Amino acid sequence: MSIQYETEVSLGQAIFGNAQLGDRRRTARLVETFDSMQRHPGGTLPDKLASPADLRAFYRLCDCEDVTHAAVIAAARQHTLAQIAACPGPVLVLHDATELDYTSLASLAGDLGQIGQGYSRGYICQNVLAVEAETGNVLGLLDHILHHRDQVPDDETLSEHRERKTRESLLWLHGTEHLPSDTKLVDVADQGADTFEFLEHEFHSGRRFVVRAGKVRQVYAGHEAVGPRLELKEYVHHLPQQGHFTMDVQAQRGRQPRKARKDAEFLVRSGPVLVCPPHAKSGNHGDQPLPIHVVLVTEIDPPAGEKAIEWMLFTNEPAPTFEDAWRVVTWYERRWIVEELHKAKKTGCRIEDMQFTTTARLEPAIALLSVVAITLINLRDASRRPDAKTRRATQLLATDYVAVLSIWRYRRKRIDLSIHEFFLALARLGGHQNRKSDHQPGWLVLWRGWTKLQAMLDGYAAANQMRCGKT
Repeated sequence: MSIQYETEVSLGQAIFGNAQLGDRRRTARLVETFDSMQRHPGGTLPDKLASPADLRAFYRLCDCEDVTHAAVIAAARQHTLAQIAACPGPVLVLHDATELDYTSLASLAGDLGQIGQGYSRGYICQNVLAVEAETGNVLGLLDHILHHRDQVPDDETLSEHRERKTRESLLWLHGTEHLPSDTKLVDVADQGADTFEFLEHEFHSGRRFVVRAGKVRQVYAGHEAVGPRLELKEYVHHLPQQGHFTMDVQAQRGRQPRKARKDAEFLVRSGPVLVCPPHAKSGNHGDQPLPIHVVLVTEIDPPAGEKAIEWMLFTNEPAPTFEDAWRVVTWYERRWIVEELHKAKKTGCRIEDMQFTTTARLEPAIALLSVVAITLINLRDASRRPDAKTRRATQLLATDYVAVLSIWRYRRKRIDLSIHEFFLALARLGGHQNRKSDHQPGWLVLWRGWTKLQAMLDGYAAANQMRCGKT
């Protein structure tokens, strides 16, 4: 869902013009609301929709029975499928989940599930995002599932777990329900999707897949059940070496922190394996092993005290050469884009700050803002278009965004900034030096800039209110 410059229809009309909401006027209101929000995505709902009449109209829209989360996502999905059909090359379908925290909405506590350590309330949000494999351009949402986590009894048996319709491991399968059986599509997922149930489902899906392996598994060497069963994690280190590559490694915080390093060297191995089903079934799957391929990426000589970075990837894409294995690796590397969607929702659109008194009203608003968030991701891509230096940034963003950033960067208001100039100034605000020798600013730098710009906008709005009050 690339940012679309105004031609015959607006971006909102292109995405939501055919939304089935029970009344054409509701569809028109959804289109108008999206177009307003995507030009001013930051802040609270009153910030996004500055006109009181527009804000009240959006609240009324969300209060209609026919305006549901499913209806909004269905319209976005149809637009994304059209984008995929027009894409000449492979399309990656990125699957990942994040938590949306609405603990502050006390009236919804009984309607929301546990998140975090169990003391907060909200949704597990499963996102399914389409991305061009070659360029990384985001095409749009294919699905968006709001899951209520169950309070599971401690004595739940394995068979009870397997038959429970609300277990979280099923989210990976649910995220594929609306996908066509087409080898043009490549499902890409992290270790959470490494269940035999999902791997078997993907093997028979008619699509390609790349799933990061994380579980202890037994395999046979090759695609035939010949010879002894082997431990996967031990066996993969004996696969043929296909080649080496170097890349810069960013620092990482959290439960598994790591230091940044430049020009880290990695070794790539790959080969066919026959993955055996587990004896204890935690999901619904068959008993036949799966003939697939594995690609292993291992860091060589990590710094002292640092754990070597390692990716082990399951795929149905044959990888007998370095070129083939490298293609699988690059597909998996694109997975970080869906992480940026999470940031765009929470930091850029402040999706967790909405105040609603029922989930029926909250959920369609979450769906709409999730689509708005994609326009933030695509701002970078818009800045690299051939006409980025001649198109004004105000065609994509509210004037206040451009005005505040230009005052910071140039010490005077310049609402004539081009998209390219706005992007460079935003990166500069995030700490990028914009030197000739520097690489294109990454998402971390951009989000630092975006977060700072949001804070500056709050101050700018407060100052304007004070001036109006004095006059």
